[in-house]
Amino acid sequence: MPFSEDPQVVETSQGLKDALQHLFGKHPGFRPAHAKGHLLTGTFTPSAEAASLTKAYHFNNPTPITARFSSSTGIPEIPDTDANANPRGMAVRFHLPESNGRRQHTDIIAHSTAHFPTRTGAEFLEFLKAAGSPEAATAVPEFLGRHPETLAFIGDPKPSPVSFATEKFFGVNAFKYINSSGKVTFVRNRIVPVLGFQAYAEEETKEKSATYLFDELPVRLQSGPIEFKILAQVAEEGDVTDNALVHWPEERKVVELGTIKIEEALSDEESLKEQKNIIFDPIPRTGGIEPSEDPLLDVRAQLYIVSGKERRSA
Repeated sequence: MPFSEDPQVVETSQGLKDALQHLFGKHPGFRPAHAKGHLLTGTFTPSAEAASLTKAYHFNNPTPITARFSSSTGIPEIPDTDANANPRGMAVRFHLPESNGRRQHTDIIAHSTAHFPTRTGAEFLEFLKAAGSPEAATAVPEFLGRHPETLAFIGDPKPSPVSFATEKFFGVNAFKYINSSGKVTFVRNRIVPVLGFQAYAEEETKEKSATYLFDELPVRLQSGPIEFKILAQVAEEGDVTDNALVHWPEERKVVELGTIKIEEALSDEESLKEQKNIIFDPIPRTGGIEPSEDPLLDVRAQLYIVSGKERRSA
């Protein structure tokens, strides 16, 4: 996962890390966003249809995975019942075959809303600075007045799920899938629970324990794997592919790419240790998938590696 050579991307990513840590506090060894999380392992089995979209190894072969479920904010101990813990996150690492003696991987990163706060990383930094300033009461409304698109993210319903196993997740950025014939298709990924989406009403959530979501995972796994489907919403000609805020019509074709089976949760000790080391990458960097021109991608990737290196040194 390389560092960006674009000075503006580097400066914005560093600013985002600092602004998030200003908002939520600096917690050495933890992520500045989605700090509370847990790692699990399993397998991914591609569908027969996946190869029609991409020649990527993991969409053509069964592949071991590591998954991370997480809660929003940079607060490691945020209660699962806190509304600010939404949207939840899901990251999936596909462990690819070694190449020249080096381990290879590619990732999908998604969260439980199809919205993102801003068009660019610089705008997101401006929003975070407004929210963390002494003048937040006036600075945030002023920002929203200039960026009404951010209200779509703020206003999108984000109920707390019954379980991570019943939450749905969206990849907000578009990617270019390339099949073995060289055909390019723009897609956005979704990860949907086989059990169906199930969430609590606000009053029901208040009755749960502060760790109900993470406590429930190993108990649920005793009865069998947690399963999700990875889907690809397919863009049509004229659909915007470089702006995460522009959604494609729901009637667009959706292709099932395969099934995730989460089979085991790491112990708390193992998960905490490995979460310091693993750095997920919003850019796939594998044959058969290429990034779109969405400007969020480079900033997100740079932020992840900057914060990850800081986390590893804590």
